[in-house]
Amino acid sequence: MFILASQSPQRKAILQNLHVPFDTIPSGFDESSIIEQDPIKRALLLAEAKAAVIASRYPDQWIIGVDTLVVAASGELLEKPVDANDARRMLDLHSGRTSIIHSALSLQKGGKKFTAVSTASVTFKHLTDRDIASWIETKLWHDRSGAFQIEGEGEKLIVKIEGEYETVVGFPVKLFQEMIDREHIVG
Repeated sequence: MFILASQSPQRKAILQNLHVPFDTIPSGFDESSIIEQDPIKRALLLAEAKAAVIASRYPDQWIIGVDTLVVAASGELLEKPVDANDARRMLDLHSGRTSIIHSALSLQKGGKKFTAVSTASVTFKHLTDRDIASWIETKLWHDRSGAFQIEGEGEKLIVKIEGEYETVVGFPVKLFQEMIDREHIVG
């Protein structure tokens, strides 16, 4: 059995679809305590830290820590918006451009740690003021890195995805499978 150190419903759904036995225990890790600004390094550090919080309490279980960060075409790191105005600003940065998504995954158990990152890109349609206002009204931007999602209503914002769909959702399935196969990890 694995423990997912996240409260993300999207991550839970992905693991359920994989028929992976797991429990969920949110890490509660303070993301602001990591000052690294390089997006790949930051995502890796955050995934490791989230897993480590739970691994310290459950040393005999495999812990899954995940973090997803978005980088706008301008190079700006876009984490979770603080409010609707911040979400609007992020959507303006995405509009008609391609943003990069980094999803880091860390598996930890009793001093063993395997961490890696999967990267994908999302090209957004040109978003009108009306598109952005409609998206803000859905509140689906809340608690989402980059203020968007690609599933459901979010599909209306997207022109193209390059890379693994689940990487953009926030749980890199192929990377997870590679890690557990390579390391012979059984949950």
